[in-house]
Amino acid sequence: MPKLIALLLSLLLIAPPKTGIPDSKRASDVREKVWPKLQQELKSKGFASNGLQIYIRIIKDLSALELWAKQGNKYQLFKNYEVCSYSGGLGTKTRDGDGKSPEGFYTIQPKQLNPVSNYYLAINVGYPNKVEQLKGYTGSAIMVHGHCESIGCYAMTDARIEEIYTMVYQAFAGGQQQIRVDIFPFRMEEARLKTYAAYYPNQTPFWRTLKPGYDLFEKNRIPAEYHVKGKDYAF
Repeated sequence: MPKLIALLLSLLLIAPPKTGIPDSKRASDVREKVWPKLQQELKSKGFASNGLQIYIRIIKDLSALELWAKQGNKYQLFKNYEVCSYSGGLGTKTRDGDGKSPEGFYTIQPKQLNPVSNYYLAINVGYPNKVEQLKGYTGSAIMVHGHCESIGCYAMTDARIEEIYTMVYQAFAGGQQQIRVDIFPFRMEEARLKTYAAYYPNQTPFWRTLKPGYDLFEKNRIPAEYHVKGKDYAF
């Protein structure tokens, strides 16, 4: 029994008063293991690990999670991770229990980190966002997490989520207030959009609202700021 109690205590959240970032022994041990390696990789690619600022972009049809880091005034691709599993194919989530993974523009803050997740380590992407709330979409707790299995989330292998989670933690610890997570069904060039429109005609009007945000990032290498017009994204 004492060993069991010790194990449970070791997994309890550590409340760090200085950062306000949820933490646990599990997450701390992971950082101790992977952060030195990530710092070396950042340095070798010309990024500073101090004052780290990051941006995450997911491309569903490629099963790709791109992790971008700020270099000067723009973001440059740091690393590309394969998404182990996501459910529901292309097309965004609209209701609780539909088994779909969301598409859209999301923002994460420190409180959205879960260092004691049942899926190892997890980051809540913030679904439903303002647009989705206005549309009456339902569902919650949509995560990027470990354990390589998903029902509506974006699952990574444990080794991959260790790096992604640590980079997010270190960006927050370094002073970044919020991190954008943009999720697209595919790379949204016009030709590709037209191709997919033939197979997903009902999704095409919604995808058209995502394209300007995708294009602005491709042009400027800065996450596009959007506002809500009616019940849609506007830029």
